[in-house]
Amino acid sequence: MSILVMSASAAKRSMPLRTIVGLSLIALVLVAGLAGLLAPPFDPVEPDLMARLQPPSPEHWMGTDQFGRDVFSRVLAGAISSIAISLGAVSFAVLVGMVIGSMAGYFGGNLDRGIGFLTDALMAFPGILLALGLTAVFGPSRMGVILALGVAFTPSVVRSVRAAALSVSRNQFVEAATAMGHSHAWIIARHILPNCMSPLIVLSTTLVGVALLAESALSFLGLGVPPPSATWGGMLAESRSHLDKAVWLAVCPGVAISLALLGINLAGDALRDHLDPRMKQR
Repeated sequence: MSILVMSASAAKRSMPLRTIVGLSLIALVLVAGLAGLLAPPFDPVEPDLMARLQPPSPEHWMGTDQFGRDVFSRVLAGAISSIAISLGAVSFAVLVGMVIGSMAGYFGGNLDRGIGFLTDALMAFPGILLALGLTAVFGPSRMGVILALGVAFTPSVVRSVRAAALSVSRNQFVEAATAMGHSHAWIIARHILPNCMSPLIVLSTTLVGVALLAESALSFLGLGVPPPSATWGGMLAESRSHLDKAVWLAVCPGVAISLALLGINLAGDALRDHLDPRMKQR
């Protein structure tokens, strides 16, 4: 009996409540996105003017919008759109930031100073403002939003990887690899980048939540994925002129955004505590 109690308490310590809640919310968003992609209850873009602005009912769980489209189906479709854009933007920033940051930290010198100056110049602008300007250049499309957010997030990834690479490059195993005649590309791929993964994973988790919120903001401002494609931010923008008689148009996508952000932040905090040795000591 004591062994069972000890194992249960150990499992409880290894899986905190916030981790369970965070992973559950992320799983819920992923399932909702797959449902919206594979089998939505109604067509999320096909209008039905005879069913305009109907309140939530057994047929339409979250009501209908000003064009008669099922809000629940559009929330599900918006989930997969937000997930794809957020992951695409963060993946772009991580791939580009890893290459640039590792080169800056490993080689140092003028290359490091030049990359640092450019990174500081880009980070002087708030991320959402930089994304707004880049979206105007790339155009309001899914790929345009991914590129705009990816470029906006790249400086923070470069700075994080550069700091980790600068610390790792001073270790003796890097000097030994250099003395053995290995190429710079081999040393970066074999020694520098693997030792930069822990802070990069934590940063990437944080950036996914930031990208989700930024994508919703861009769609709300009309610079995201153009209609009639369903996005959470676009649904919020469309609901502004109907809040007096159809409040569910704003509540449903707003709750979806909040739950997704809560799950990502809780999971990110748990991942940071697991990977950060200082948090383990506390």
